[in-house]
This record gives sequence, C-alpha cells and structure tokens, in this order.
Amino acid sequence: MDALGCMKALLLAATQYRAAKTPSNAALLQRSLEVISGLKLTRLFASNQILPSECLSCVVELLEDTNTDPSLTLSVVTLLSQLALDNETREALQDTYSLTSVLAGVVHRSSTNLSDPVLLQSIQLLQRLTYSVPVFCPGANIDELISFLMHHVQSAEDELTIPCLGLLANLCRHNLSIQTQIKSMKNVKSFYRTLISFLAHSSLTMVVFALSVLSSLTLNEEVGEKLFHARNIHQTFQLIFNIVVNGDGTLTRKYSVDLLMDLLKNPKIADYLTRYEHFTSCLGQVLDLLHGRDPDSSSKILELLLAFCSVTELRHTLRQAILEPSGLPVSGNTRFVTRPKTFEPSVALVHLSNQPLEGSEDCSVLALQLFKEIFEDVISDGNSASAEHFVDLLLPVLLDHLQMPEQIVDELLVKKKCERMVKAINVLTNILFILLLCRDDILKKHASKVLTANQCVSLLEHQFTYSGIDAGLGTKVVDSQMCKLAADIILKTLDLMSRLKQDVPGMEVSFYKILQDQRLITPLTFALTSDHREQVQVGFRILFEAAPLPDFPAMMLGESIAANNAYRQQETEHVSKRIQVQSPLTSITSVRCSSSYPSSDESTTSNIQELIQKLQSGLEVKEPLTDMRISDIMDVYEQKLSALASKETRLQGFLEAKALALAQADRLMAQYRCQRAQAETEARTLAAMLKDAERKNEELNDLLKAQQVESERAQTDIEQLFQHNRKLQTVAEEHEILKKSSVDLLQRYETTERQYKDLQNTCSSLNKQIEGMQKRNESLQQQNDRIAAQLVETEDHRKELQQQLQERDGKIATLQQKIKVLEEKLKAQQKEKTDMEQTIDILRKELSKTEQARKELSIKASSLEVQKSQLEGRLEEKEALVKLQKEELNKYSNMISMIHSLSGGKLSTETVNLSL
Repeated sequence: MDALGCMKALLLAATQYRAAKTPSNAALLQRSLEVISGLKLTRLFASNQILPSECLSCVVELLEDTNTDPSLTLSVVTLLSQLALDNETREALQDTYSLTSVLAGVVHRSSTNLSDPVLLQSIQLLQRLTYSVPVFCPGANIDELISFLMHHVQSAEDELTIPCLGLLANLCRHNLSIQTQIKSMKNVKSFYRTLISFLAHSSLTMVVFALSVLSSLTLNEEVGEKLFHARNIHQTFQLIFNIVVNGDGTLTRKYSVDLLMDLLKNPKIADYLTRYEHFTSCLGQVLDLLHGRDPDSSSKILELLLAFCSVTELRHTLRQAILEPSGLPVSGNTRFVTRPKTFEPSVALVHLSNQPLEGSEDCSVLALQLFKEIFEDVISDGNSASAEHFVDLLLPVLLDHLQMPEQIVDELLVKKKCERMVKAINVLTNILFILLLCRDDILKKHASKVLTANQCVSLLEHQFTYSGIDAGLGTKVVDSQMCKLAADIILKTLDLMSRLKQDVPGMEVSFYKILQDQRLITPLTFALTSDHREQVQVGFRILFEAAPLPDFPAMMLGESIAANNAYRQQETEHVSKRIQVQSPLTSITSVRCSSSYPSSDESTTSNIQELIQKLQSGLEVKEPLTDMRISDIMDVYEQKLSALASKETRLQGFLEAKALALAQADRLMAQYRCQRAQAETEARTLAAMLKDAERKNEELNDLLKAQQVESERAQTDIEQLFQHNRKLQTVAEEHEILKKSSVDLLQRYETTERQYKDLQNTCSSLNKQIEGMQKRNESLQQQNDRIAAQLVETEDHRKELQQQLQERDGKIATLQQKIKVLEEKLKAQQKEKTDMEQTIDILRKELSKTEQARKELSIKASSLEVQKSQLEGRLEEKEALVKLQKEELNKYSNMISMIHSLSGGKLSTETVNLSL
C-alpha cells in the first residue's frame, strides 16, 4: 500500500475507534499507526498537503483524548517522536497543533504511575520539541507540568530524573513567564539547593542540565552572583569546557554549548572569559572536536565558535588559533607542539564548509559565517599576511558554492543552497578587502582568473529567472523567504562585482549593464526597505552606482518602494485588527482568571476603589490622615500594583496564546479553503452525474410503465408458480438431504484424490530413483571390469617388485655390514675428536695467555719505539754537531798544514789531526 493509502486507512481507523472504542477497532488503529511509523514519511508530513495535515490533527486528537487506550497512546507518542526528528515537522507540531500543551496533559495523566512507559516517552518527546524553542502556552497543563518536574527533580533519583531536568532546562531558557512562575513558588530555595547538589554528580549530563537551569533562573540574582562570582567562574569555565570536550554524547555537548553561549551574553562573564588563563588550550581542544564528528556535534561547535566571535578579544584569539595554529597547545598543559597539516582547524573548517546539501545539519552555512568573522577580524587588525596562505585553499570552495546545480528540485535544498551563496559572497567580499590591504598583485590576478564576469552574470540570471523575483511591479517581497534570499544574493553579487570591476576583464561592462536592468528594482526595493543595517547599506551602494546611469528606472523604483510600504502598512493594520478582535476573548479569560483568585483580593480591590472615590470626592481634605494612614495607603497601592503587574504578565501570556491560536485558525482556514475548492470540483462532477442520472431515470420510467403491464400478467403466473413452488419445496428438502450426503462423499473423494496424488508423486519419485540406480549399477559394472583388468596388471607388477625387493634385501644386508664397520671407525674418530677438543681447549688457554703477553709486549714495543724515535732525534742532533766539529777540525788542520808549509816544516796531515 502506498503512503496516501496508509494515511487514508489511518484516518478511517481513527474515525471507527472514536465512534466505538472496541478492542478490534483499537487493534486496527494500532496496526495503522505501526504501518505509518514503518514507512518513515517524515518529509511528507513536513509538507502543507491536506491529507498529512489531517493525519497529524487526528493523531494529536487521539493523544488529547483521555479515554484513549494506553497502548495506543504509546504508539502515538512513538510515531510523533519519529516525526519530530525533522525540523520543519517539529515546528509544525509545536506551532500549528500545540503539541506541547497536549503532551503536558498526557504527562499529568500518567504521573500517577512513574513506571508507565508513556510518561518517559512523553517527557523525552517534550524535551525534543522544546529544545531551543520558547514555549508560550499558558494554561493548567503547563503549570501542572512545571510542578511535576520540580517535584520529581527533588525526589529520589531514577530514570526520569535526567529527562525531567533536561525538559525543565528547555522551559526555563529564554522564557521570563516560566522563570517568574518558578521563582514565585514556595519551595524554590530547596529546589536551588537540589540543583547545586547536582553539580557534583558523576553524570556530566546531569551537571550541565542543573547548571543550565541555575543560569536561567539565578544569573541576575543574589544566588547567581555567588554561583558565578569571580572566585568561582574559572572553575565553572573549566567544568563547561570539560563537558564540551568529554561529554557523554551529542545531547550533553549541545546543552553545554548552549549554556556557554548564554553565559557569554552577560558582559561581566564574557569579560571573565577573556581573562581566563586556560582559554587558549581549551579553544585548541574545542577545535580538535571538528575532526571526525557527526554533523550535529560539528554544527554546535561552530555555533560556539561564532558566539566567541561576538567578543572582540575572543575573536582575535580564535583567528590566531585558526590561521596560525603552529603555536597552539593541543592539550590542557602549556607545552607547545606542532600540529600535523591534516589536523589544522582551517582544513577542518574548509571541509565542513563544503558539506553536501542533503545533510541533516547545515554545517556549511555556519562554517562560512565563521570565515566571515575571521576575515573581519583580519581586516580590523590589519594583519593580512596571516590570511594570505589560506586564501588559495578557500577560493575554489567558495566559487563552488556560487555554482547552482540544475538537478535540484526540492525547495528546501534550493533554500539551503541560496543561504550558502549569501555566506560565500560575504566571505569573498572580505577576502577582496584583505587583498586590497596586502596589495599583493599575484593574489589579485589569481582571484581575477578564478572569478570571471561570466560566472557572476550567470549567477544573477539564474536568480532572476528561477527565484520568482521577476514577478512585476509591487511584488510582495516580504511574503517569500526564497525571494528574500534571492534578492540578498543579487545585491551581494553586484557589490562583489563593483569591487572587482577594475581588476577582472569584462566585469565593468557586465556590472553597468545589469544596473540598468528593470529586474533589479525588486531586490533594491527589498534592500532599501529592509530592517537590517547591512542590507540597507549594500542597497545604497548599488543605488549610488546605478543612479547616474541614463537607463536606470528610478521612477519604477520609487513606485515599487511605495507599493511595498503600503503592503507592509496593510499587514500592520491587519495585525492590529486581529488584536482588537482578540481583546474580548482576553477580557473573558482575564475575568475567568480573576474569578479563580481568593476572596481576599476581591476585598482588597473593593477597599482600593473606596479609597479612590474618597480621593476624588475630596474627603481626604476634610479628614486629615496621619502618617500611619498614608503608609497603609501606600502599602495597599503597592500590593495592587504588584497584583496588576502579575495580571499583566498573565494577560500577556494569554494574548500570545490567543495569537498562536489565531495563527492556527488562519492555517485551518487555508486548509478549509483548499478542501472547499476540492468540494466544489466534486460538486460539479456530481451535478453532471445528476443530469445523466435524471436522463436515465426518464428512460427507465418509460420502461417501468411497460413492465407494470407485464407485472400484472406475471401476477397470475406467480400464483400458479406459488402452487408449483410448494411442490418444489418438498423436492428441495429431499434435494438438501442428498446434497449433504453428496458433500460428505465429495469430501471423501477429495481426501482420496489427495492421497492418490501423493502416492503418484511418491511413485514417480521412486521410479526416478530406480532409473538412477540402474544407470549407476551399469556404470559400477563397467568400473568393476576395469578394476579387474587393473588387478591382473598390478599382480604382475607386484611379482616383479617382489623380486626387486629380494635383491635389495641382499644389498641391504651387505650395506648393514659396511655400516657396522663404519660405525666402529666413527667411534674411534669420535674419541680422537674428543682428545683433539681437549688439546684445542688447552691450546686456546695458552693462546689467550700468549695473546695477553703479546699485548703487553706490543705495549712495551710501542713505548720503546717512542724512546727509539726520541733517541734517533737526539742522535741526529749529535751527528750534526759531530759533522760541524769535523768541518771545523778540517779547517783547522788545513790552516796548520798551511802554517807548517809556510814555516818550512814538513808535518803530515795524520800527525796534525792526531795532535788536534
């Protein structure tokens, strides 16, 4: 069965069950709910079609009915829990069908039995529905729900404690009415003490839930001042960062991130965080969570990083951690290490910014928004050098976001793509500003090559054509969110083109050509009448560029702005009329609420009225009052003012509830109009069918008259047939008896025929088996003949082998004798070997001794060689002296010989040398 058929079956089963609550109807409805739950039609229920809307209304009505079976209630809650996984369906259940109030009633009814699975499932579904959504449903159900949650949180801990505390954290967050209601309770101090005791709990989920409730209730009070004092805030920061990094799961990490974001909205706590000494190391651990996490966790981490960007000092630190991660500590200590390139935060952010459109969480938009904040910090700091290396990595991803694929049909995916385009254009604008700061011509040329004029023009043409922005003059821009996104993309793209018109070839011509296009009127109207400062500034920049051009349609722009303003004025008047229509209803509810107050308030009101009449009539002048009387009057007035203030808050809550109810009524009216159009078409078809039926009726009327005549004739025949019928009845009785006997025989025949067929089947199978056995027997006979021939051959071969074995036995005997002789020789050689080993050991010992002696002798020889070298040096010196002395002696001997020769004496040279 298809989805629409299952939904129709569910509506039919629910209608039958409401009409009669029998077990069979309950089982049928249970089966229909299980089928719908198994089909997983989350996206179909998120649409605004009539049949899914009726199914949701039917399911919510079943849940609201106090007489519904508990098993059915559990199935309904399970189905709604599955549907609440989709964001749009969850918003519809919250806004259109007021599921929060209905579930609060279910919790109140099931609170008598704490082990009821409906109670746990309902609280978990309420926690999912109210997460990050303000609840404006004042009423008895919500009051009783809050009382139950506070009471159960202060009771003994069980499986309901954590869901109750999480739901209470959701209800208290950003909801002043519920916060005021909890603070006005008598047991609020003991509730605070219980929450503070939970801060030392072993479960991190319990800790973060308790801390979230305390921050919502006591942040601006005395208890909050003590809890978040400067002495304790650093421990609180460390606790929250530990929960973010080491949380028990995605849910705990979500709540811890939300808690830190709420605390950052307080200027004093934000200042404390800027002075937190371990913030840099904690930021490094948070950035490490971007690697390998699920999209849900990554989106929450990106939201936290964007919250850090709201504080200037924290944004500066975050920019350094992303663009300059080399010196960032990766753990809680202060030791700096180098991160690998694949684990840089910038690479992880680029990866997250390029996620597919089909993802459940759009991390890409958050990552692009974070890039915008980082580049804005770079621009404000003037340090463009730190971002230059990152531009080349980011430019291809940004340009890929500007490409619009043609296969996208789903409106939700188109919306996501447009949001990414807006963020990507913002980041590109900041990058161009950085390039202007750094004045790097190479990077400018690279950017101009990557982003061409044709790409910008094709992007603008696609937005003009497919976004519905070209709908004529006076288009209701505020009606369509897609129209807003398209206008934002067009204006941001034109702003980007105006910055690049001097650097990119052909960009200036395309820019001025588009400025004179009449389709630009609607985006400019949207920008100039927007309530966002940035859009108005972009609109004026484009207007100043376009106004001097000759073909700019200025008159059309003025008429479009006037038409848009008139439409907005009509919308505000329509809202005021709604409020005026609701005022009688709110007065009635206020009267009902005031009637429920104690009688003491009525007496106080009457006394105050009497005092006012006296003051107006001038009796207070005649009767002078003492100071005591004046103080009493002042006390009465203060009580009255406080009562009026509380009434005003309650009336404001009722007013918001009525506004929601009116919005729901508008949606129901739209559904009714659709149903009415369908009914009108059905009525037209029924009218045509009615005309055909009338024409056929006239023809049949003529036939009826003819048949009446025949019926009169047949009446006489009938009387005769009656008589004949009585005779036939007796025959029929006999025939009935024969029929019963024939039925018995027929049953016997069928049983015997079945047995015969079974026997035939078994016989055929046995015949097949016999044929198979015969074939197998023949094959085995052939194998037997072959084996007999082989046996004869093997017998002859065996005899030959036996003769060979006998010959080999003789050889073996001779060889055994030789082996014995060799063994004796081997024993002798082993003895010799042992003797040789002993002698070798002795020789080794002597060799070691001689080696030691050789080493000592080598040492002595080396010392003697040193002495020898020294003595040789001295000897050479002595020989040199001897040579010198010999030369002198030769001189002296020559001199003496010359003297003797001159004196006439004859002395020999030998005697002279000897005398000398």
